[in-house]
Amino acid sequence: MTVVRNELERGQNEPSMVLDEAVYATAFREHPYHHPTIGWRADVENVPTGRLKIFYDTFYHPGNATVILVGDFERAEAIELVRKYFGAHPAPSAPIPEVYTDEPQQQGERRLVVRRAGELALIQIAFHAPAALGQMNVLPNAELAKRAQNPPAENDIFPLVVLSAALSSGVTCRLYQALVETELAVDVHTNVDQFRDPGLFNVYATVSPGVEPREVEEVIFDEFNKIAREGLSDAEVERAKQQIIAQVAYNRDGTFNVAAQMSEAEAVADWRFYKDYARNVGRVTRDEVRCVAQTYLTEDNRTVGHFIPKQTDIDGEK
Repeated sequence: MTVVRNELERGQNEPSMVLDEAVYATAFREHPYHHPTIGWRADVENVPTGRLKIFYDTFYHPGNATVILVGDFERAEAIELVRKYFGAHPAPSAPIPEVYTDEPQQQGERRLVVRRAGELALIQIAFHAPAALGQMNVLPNAELAKRAQNPPAENDIFPLVVLSAALSSGVTCRLYQALVETELAVDVHTNVDQFRDPGLFNVYATVSPGVEPREVEEVIFDEFNKIAREGLSDAEVERAKQQIIAQVAYNRDGTFNVAAQMSEAEAVADWRFYKDYARNVGRVTRDEVRCVAQTYLTEDNRTVGHFIPKQTDIDGEK
C-alpha cells in the first residue's frame, strides 16, 4: 500500500486538490461521489487485503470492461483476436453491484473552510448539475443504456458546457475580465462534470494577495446573476461554442486520443455521446444558456469552499 499512500500524500500536499476533495464531500452527503476516488487516508492505511481481493473480483473482469479498437485494421480479423484473447476469461457469476443512492436536492447553501499551510487563498464554488445524459437522478444500468441509445432531445449538460466556456475560456471571458483584469484573482476557471450520475458545475479562483475571498465570491455571484437576468450575448455564445468544438477536434487527434475519448463516453453513456458531442454543442442557443444559469446557479444549490493559508515558521509551526 506504500505506492497508493504516496500518491494520496502527493494530492494532500496540493491545496487545490485538498479543497476540491472537501467541497465534493460537502456537496455530496449521500451519493458515492462524496468519497475521493483514491479513498480516505484511513481506508488506504487500514483496509484488509481480503477486502481488496473482494473488490478486485467484483469489478475487475471482462464483464465490466470495454474493448475499443481504433485504427486501420480488418474488422473480422480484429474481432477474432478480441475473442481469442479476451473471450477466454469467464463471465462473472454475480452481477455488478448497481449504484442506487440518489443525492437529495440541496436545500440551502453549504460552506466550509480548510486552513492549512499554503501561499494563496483559494475559492471553489460548486453547484449540483445533471449527469452526462441530462438526468438528475441515479439510473439502473439497463435504464441508463436505453437512455444512451435514445438520448433526450433536451439535455442541460450542453448549455452548461457552453456557459462554462463563456465564463472562463480565454482572456476576454466574463470571469477573467471581472477578476483577473481587476487584480482580484490570480487565476479563475470553471468546469462542469460530465459523469454517469449527476455531478457539479465548479468555479475555481486563486485569490490575489491582500484580497478577501468574500470579495471575489461576490463578484462571481454578481456575474451569475447578470447572466440569469440578461443572458450572454449572441457573440459570447457563438465564441464559446466554437472554442469547445475546436478543442474537441484537437483532443481527437490521433488513434490513442480517439480511443481514450470513446472509452470515457462509454463509461458515462455510450459511443453516441462521443459521436454527437460537437453537434450537440453546436445546437445550444442563447436562451438555453440563460435557462441553465437560472436553474442551477442558485444560492440553495451551491456549496462554497475556502482554502485559507496558514503561515508556518521554519520548523513548520504556526
